[in-house]
Amino acid sequence: SHAALMRKTVEYKVAATTLSGVLIFDGEALGEQPGLVLIPNWMGINEPNLMQAELVANMGYVVFVADMYGKSVRPKTSDEAGKAAGAVKSDRALMRARAQAALANLLSASKKYSAALDVSHLGAIGFCFGGTSALELARSGAKISGVVSFHGGLDAPSPYDVSKVHAAFLALHGADDPYVPAADVLGFQTEMRANKFDWELVSYGGAVHSFTDVDAKAKGQAEFNPKVASRAYARMQQFYNELFGLH
Repeated sequence: SHAALMRKTVEYKVAATTLSGVLIFDGEALGEQPGLVLIPNWMGINEPNLMQAELVANMGYVVFVADMYGKSVRPKTSDEAGKAAGAVKSDRALMRARAQAALANLLSASKKYSAALDVSHLGAIGFCFGGTSALELARSGAKISGVVSFHGGLDAPSPYDVSKVHAAFLALHGADDPYVPAADVLGFQTEMRANKFDWELVSYGGAVHSFTDVDAKAKGQAEFNPKVASRAYARMQQFYNELFGLH
């Protein structure tokens, strides 16, 4: 990771729940950088996911890693992660509120810690469960330019005010992902078309769930795919460069 990258723990509240996110930024950045809310996979805030966030920050972003569960909830096993993610996934209003709080804290924490954030260029990305959450942040009407889901769930069970949606959508999907039903992939495309959003769905042949997750080793189910991960990150960069007018 870049020598100048800094991590700052940021505590905040949503309703009665205290959350603890992490701001990651280059303390020696030359000029302002776009900002991203990054929502990690179902394991939440842990060292592998913070390292993934540093990888993204090194691409030229101020990154706020969202806590979607609460300060006291740090899953250690997939069972614990499943319970924590399930509780949020089944309550889309809660998911949206916590994702919106992360966006607010990207702004306030960047100011507090003098991160070189360009407040006119904001987006959100997420991985697996985090991809689902990032899409919900866009659906909530958050003032972001775009949102990227990496191998996230694509369903939209809760209604939302289409007229308030500002963001462009990019869904980066493993064509053989066993956890995202074909009906949800089709439903996402139908939703995007019906609402005339700026959207794109990229389906990577041979990729399953968790293709960017270096620790994913469940063959044929959730598995790291370095070639596809590299393509997906490059597509994310291209997407934001276009939205933000950067080259």
